[in-house]
Amino acid sequence: MPVMTYREALRETLREEMRRDEDVFLIGEEIGVFEGSYKITAGLLAEFGEKRVRDTPIAEEGFVGAAIGAAMLGLRPVVEIMTINFSLLALDQIVNHAAKIYGMFGGQTSVPMVIRTPGGGGQQLGATHSQNIELYYAFVPGLKVVAPATPADARALLKAAIDDDDPVLFLENLALYNTKGEVPEDLPPAQIGKAAVTREGTDITLIGYSRMATVAAQVAERLAADGISAEVIDLRSLRPLDRDTLVASARKTGCVVVGEDDWLTYGIGAEVAASISDGAFDYLDAPVRRVAMAEVPLPYAKPLEQIALPSADSLYTAALETLAAVGRKPLTAAGRG
Repeated sequence: MPVMTYREALRETLREEMRRDEDVFLIGEEIGVFEGSYKITAGLLAEFGEKRVRDTPIAEEGFVGAAIGAAMLGLRPVVEIMTINFSLLALDQIVNHAAKIYGMFGGQTSVPMVIRTPGGGGQQLGATHSQNIELYYAFVPGLKVVAPATPADARALLKAAIDDDDPVLFLENLALYNTKGEVPEDLPPAQIGKAAVTREGTDITLIGYSRMATVAAQVAERLAADGISAEVIDLRSLRPLDRDTLVASARKTGCVVVGEDDWLTYGIGAEVAASISDGAFDYLDAPVRRVAMAEVPLPYAKPLEQIALPSADSLYTAALETLAAVGRKPLTAAGRG
């Protein structure tokens, strides 16, 4: 089975979808001649030409609006916004147009477009370039919001997003671009709105998305060494949210910790916790615990940035504290310390 980076999985999926469907085209800043700020689109201009790999001015509101118009006329644009922070400049187009056109026009026209954009901290890019503001978009009916954590899911979810007749915000994390994983050549499109149980367990449920889904998997390995069986759920889709999978896992384990790369207040984890409380309250042995960023603009200084971000250590500690609160002790001295 081929092994590739998250970056390569995105590039090869774009290439495959553009070969499959001539209505698919790319649009964004520096994606053509420069081959993208993160080299996701490397080689695509040479293969498909300027008509289908369209460089734009630095004008997010303008090129997102142009993509919406193209989608309404039957094309399938894949927009690249250099970072999710810059999507704020196109907020009106995304929220008031892309998300609402289908409903406001009584279903006469759809907006089959994808907006790819990375976010996340840890790269020393400063407070205005390191945000995870996906909750702004997950709040909006009419949008779909997905956040793959692995190269395989990046491929499967990007296929699904391009095929979808609704606008899809496709979230990437800068910290994931060089991560590697197996990616089957015949991988089918994923189901948008379906979480993945990436590890079965019985003692506690760890929930994450994007980078924090990979962190949750690492923490589950540490807990296994302590004799604790952790179930890991990768949300994959933030809107629609797979509440059924979350509730089923919470009912099984009775303890839940959510890790997220955004701020705690009003964050994605708050919606996850509320959903679990609604559907599994009588099965919970402890309140749902949330681990998130410090509620500050992310510092530039590397040591401060690392302290502000959620980590494997913070998620591990939260899991042990949750288990200890209900009398479940790890079997090893390492877990007790």
